[in-house]
Amino acid sequence: MTKKEIVNRNIGLTFDLIQKIIDNPVLADKIPDNSVIEFVEKDFEVRKKGYAKNSKLIKVKNEIEIP
Repeated sequence: MTKKEIVNRNIGLTFDLIQKIIDNPVLADKIPDNSVIEFVEKDFEVRKKGYAKNSKLIKVKNEIEIP
């Protein structure tokens, strides 16, 4: 995946996350203050040593709706 493709994917996922939070504002309360959100590959394997102890992984599932 090229850098441009990664940037475009992350932008899309960011908007998906924002839309989920707009649809369900309670989700925003579940994200701790000062969190860093990093979008990782679908088959990402959690390696705790690479993240801080208080890290929390959040799954963003894409949905497409055509009204």
